[in-house]
Amino acid sequence: MQTRSLGSEGPSVSEIGFGGWAIGGDWGQQPDSQSTAALHAAIDRGINLIDTAAGYGEGHSEKIIAEVLAERSEDIFVATKTPPTSGPWPPSPYCRWQDRYSAAYLRDNVHQRLQNLKRDRIDLLQLHTWTAAWNDDPQPLLVLRQLKEQGKIGLIGVSAPEHDQSCVIQLMRDGLIDTVQVIFNLFQQEAASQILPVAAETGTGVLIRVALDEGSLTGKYGPDHEYPESDFRRKFFQGDRQSRTANRVAEIRCDLEQFGIDDQYSLADVALKFVLARPEVSSVLVGMRNTDQVEKNCRVSNRRDLNPEIIQHLHRHDWRRGVWYSGK
Repeated sequence: MQTRSLGSEGPSVSEIGFGGWAIGGDWGQQPDSQSTAALHAAIDRGINLIDTAAGYGEGHSEKIIAEVLAERSEDIFVATKTPPTSGPWPPSPYCRWQDRYSAAYLRDNVHQRLQNLKRDRIDLLQLHTWTAAWNDDPQPLLVLRQLKEQGKIGLIGVSAPEHDQSCVIQLMRDGLIDTVQVIFNLFQQEAASQILPVAAETGTGVLIRVALDEGSLTGKYGPDHEYPESDFRRKFFQGDRQSRTANRVAEIRCDLEQFGIDDQYSLADVALKFVLARPEVSSVLVGMRNTDQVEKNCRVSNRRDLNPEIIQHLHRHDWRRGVWYSGK
């Protein structure tokens, strides 16, 4: 497993990270035994970064991770996230930080994260969403800085909201965060315009989520695929979204055939290598529900990089589809 620095002053982390959303149970039925097996397999193959959140199964993902790490001797970097209190998601321009991320709430929530993870310190605590409306008065981040000084938190980050990822740019330039977590994939390439260059400029660590576009870039799901009721993707890909996405995936497959690499790399391999081609990226967080997925995703790290001509050609798949929310 290849490693990269999590920002200019951060630790060395595996360039493929374990995404812990699915093991919380929000992607359909997920046996805990399968989740623990996947986590053990990931650590065995050199993954030393695990990302989770309070909202992944209402803390269930955190608790499974804690159980597995209690059985391991490796030094594993664990990142988790604190959500805002109830209200619009993502926060609207009219939300006050005092109502969504008050100091008392943040301290209590961080304490809960520590309890779930059975740790004395959280390696990376990320606010699970943000709004540019708070950029000029970012008091929640200053509260996290106090917790960092108290030894409860190692690094501070923000998971950028899908509809306005660029709101973290000011936070990076103001030196308020150590890391950002953003969406970047073959379809959603907007982060390349400013977020990634600014991260390099400021020495901010970059974690990439949704590199496989909620699974569509694995190529496993055809235009008529239907997701189970318990899988959040049933709403995410509702209406004609699944068929439109599958058609776009087919276009990428044509490109791989054109370059003669369709028999060397799977579609998922290409999707991950596309993201890893950016030197600003510290780690790509990939959801892994079983040992087979662990094996396939981990092998990507040691595969030959795609040549620059292919990367350049794949830029054409940038898809300005906006953000899909339930009911839209």
